[in-house]
Amino acid sequence: MKVLLIEDETLAAERLQQLLGTIDPSIEIVGHLKSIEASTVWLSSNPHPDLIISDIRLLDGLCFDIFQNVKTEVPVIFTTAYDQYAIKAFEVNSIDYLLKPIQTEKLEAAIEKVKSRSKPTTNQIDYRALAKELQASQKQYKSRFMIRIGQKIVAVPVEKIAYFFSENKLSFAVTTDQKRFPMDQPLDELIEVLDPQIFFRANRQFIVTFQSIAEIHPYFKGRIKLHLVPATTEEVVISAERTPEFKSWIDQ
Repeated sequence: MKVLLIEDETLAAERLQQLLGTIDPSIEIVGHLKSIEASTVWLSSNPHPDLIISDIRLLDGLCFDIFQNVKTEVPVIFTTAYDQYAIKAFEVNSIDYLLKPIQTEKLEAAIEKVKSRSKPTTNQIDYRALAKELQASQKQYKSRFMIRIGQKIVAVPVEKIAYFFSENKLSFAVTTDQKRFPMDQPLDELIEVLDPQIFFRANRQFIVTFQSIAEIHPYFKGRIKLHLVPATTEEVVISAERTPEFKSWIDQ
C-alpha cells in the first residue's frame, strides 16, 4: 500500500510513519507534505497513492481545500486534535478520522476499515460546508486575564501563567516569573475557558501547564506526583484514575 502523509509537524509525521511501519512493514510512504499548496501541486503532478493520511489544520489553512482543488478517488483518513463537539461533524459526514495523539490500534483499525470499503466516500463530502461547521464549533479560549490589583487592573497573558491553584476557597494564578495573582473565578470555571491542549486539571487544587512541570515521579497506588516551577507549598498528586488522561495529554 502506498500512503501519502500530509502533516505540518515533522515529529508527528515521523511518529505516524513509525506506527505505519509497525502495523504493516510493506506500507510505502510516497511523500510527506506540509501545506495545502504543496499537497495540491503534488497530487496534480504525481500518480495518486492508495491512501492519504492528512492532518486537518495545516500551515496555510484547513486541508479540505486540497480536496476541493484536486479531484481524487483516494480514501482519506484525517487526523485531528479538535474537541468532542467538532468530532460530531466528522461522524455525521461519515468521515474517517483519528484523534491525536494517534494510537497504534486505532490507526490499524482505520486502515482496515478503508481496505474493506467497496468504494471511497471522499467525493461525496461537502468540504466547504464541513470547514464552516468545524470553524463554528471551535471554542474560543482565554488569551489573557484582566486581574484587579488594588485600584488598578493588570493584563496577564495566558502564556505567562505557569499554573492555577486554590487555597482556602480562593483561586490564584502563578506566573512563570513567580508572581501570584488572585482570580475571581474558581478552578471549576477557569478550566472551562482554558485551552485543554495547554492546561490540565491535575486535581481539585491545581491546573497545570506543560511548561510548569519540572519533574514527574511515580507515586503510591498508581498515582503520579508532579514537581512544578515555580515551586508549590502543597504536593501536586494526580490520581490513578486521571493518570492515563494525563499521560495522553502530555504526549500530544
